[in-house]
Amino acid sequence: MIKPKRVSASRKESTLRIEWEDGHKSEYPFGTLRAACPCADCRASHDEDLGAEKEDMLELTLRDKNATILEGIERVGNYAVQLVWRDGHHAGIYTWDYLYHLHPGNEPGEGRRSV
Repeated sequence: MIKPKRVSASRKESTLRIEWEDGHKSEYPFGTLRAACPCADCRASHDEDLGAEKEDMLELTLRDKNATILEGIERVGNYAVQLVWRDGHHAGIYTWDYLYHLHPGNEPGEGRRSV
């Protein structure tokens, strides 16, 4: 499992930045992180969105502005980070592996996008 060397967040830019031990750097917009929340409630919502009846539909989920404002970052052991959102949501545990593969330039065999 690849681990980060440095994790930082810019509230001004609404971006989480991770420098990985393999030298790559990833940037994640807060909205992307919230939309990809791995908690059980959010995962159920993601799975519902993939139903057959919605295959030809495109939907925009409107959230309260506070849903994408990051209030805090908490380390979970040495394998993950928990993000705390202004709307009170904090159940998602984002493993380093999950975050590494969430960034499009970090997939094996793909061109890697350095920031």
